[in-house]
Amino acid sequence: MTQGTIFKIKRYALHDGPGIRTTVFFKGCPLSCRWCHNPEGIDPRPVSMVKASPEGAVHETVGEVMEVAELVTAIEKDQLFYDESGGGVTFSGGEPLAQPRFLEAVLDACNRRDIHAALDTSGFAPAAVLDRLLPRLQLVLFDLKIMDADLHRKYTGVSNESIIENLNRIDGGLTPWRLRIPLIPGMTDTQTNLEQIARFAAGLKSIQGIDLLPFHRIASGKYRRLGLADPMAGIDPPSPDHVAAIKDRFESTGFDVSIGG
Repeated sequence: MTQGTIFKIKRYALHDGPGIRTTVFFKGCPLSCRWCHNPEGIDPRPVSMVKASPEGAVHETVGEVMEVAELVTAIEKDQLFYDESGGGVTFSGGEPLAQPRFLEAVLDACNRRDIHAALDTSGFAPAAVLDRLLPRLQLVLFDLKIMDADLHRKYTGVSNESIIENLNRIDGGLTPWRLRIPLIPGMTDTQTNLEQIARFAAGLKSIQGIDLLPFHRIASGKYRRLGLADPMAGIDPPSPDHVAAIKDRFESTGFDVSIGG
């Protein structure tokens, strides 16, 4: 029986694809992005987090092993909202491609039920995995963080070579997709990096649009609950005016651009 590890199921999500969606967060990620807003999802194993309660601090386990049928049942609970809003399910993480067998089985079940399935991914996976899963997806939300190979490794812990290759594979296929750009001050949100991304995106054939994802401070409490130092302590989110200027820059080159997905 195929099993996978999930650390969160978020219902009524509005920023992870079209319509009202259920976002399923897969546990485990091969990247270690300095700005990760889901640090509890990096380790593929269940982890312990401190949770405040009326009785004082208690520990809770984050991460649950689920069967395919169990997860699909949870997804199906909101099918009425999907049908009425043009929504569906989005698989996020962590990195869903790090659990390819489980994801494939869940996608097959969603396809049989006509549930719109989207993948939110870093793109870091073997090409064969992506090729097997793409026909089962109705939308891909592809994160492109940094174009410079050395800086990508510095800030995420991995090379971007396979990421760029996989992005080009998606662009050459039939699955609809959007590009997602995290705006991290001093890291991804630099004039050089954004110019490099804009030049690269201009050569893409089937991109449907760009989602700008401004850095926020929501993860700071998670690091504290995990007993870890926050690598982004002291870093402020970009101002709304700054984000709007970046949006205008990409729109001026003809892209459909949204802020926050």
